[in-house]
Amino acid sequence: MANASIIKELLGNLLQHAGLPFTNVIVSEEKDYVRIEIVSPQPSRIIGWHGETLNALQHLMKSLVRSAEGLASAPFIVLDVDGYRKSQEEKVCHMAMQKAEFVRRTGNRVALVPMSPYFRRVVHLYVANAPELSDLATESIGEGDYRQVVLRMKEEKGSAELTPVMAEAGKGDGLENLDI
Repeated sequence: MANASIIKELLGNLLQHAGLPFTNVIVSEEKDYVRIEIVSPQPSRIIGWHGETLNALQHLMKSLVRSAEGLASAPFIVLDVDGYRKSQEEKVCHMAMQKAEFVRRTGNRVALVPMSPYFRRVVHLYVANAPELSDLATESIGEGDYRQVVLRMKEEKGSAELTPVMAEAGKGDGLENLDI
């Protein structure tokens, strides 16, 4: 994993040069990635419009850490401020739990809204590791921006074809702006 002191220094310099106020950077290693929490008096400036600034900072940090540590590939880094990413992760897991009930009730597969690779990974890991979802399995279908996670029973009877579904605009489920 990446060195926490190097991450703090690189991110601190980046935030200062960008004129983004912060009071602390907290680095923690999760199972297979590094989570970086920025403490800021103005988190919305760091988050930006629908997370665009946060995404850009995260992308830059991956490149900076890779270069600074001479890594062959960019480390898996999740940058967060004011619990913004954590909140989105929880919404995606909650949605998967709600859809799991439908899958159990009907026995049919269900496709979640298209989402980024990061959030698909969050759903796959959540379903795989949640004991209450041990009867379900996930798979990804589709291409590019339309790639979706499909929830299905592990012991599926027959093989039903599934057509990917599109998110309904303005549905109010809080998933309109998944942005990693």
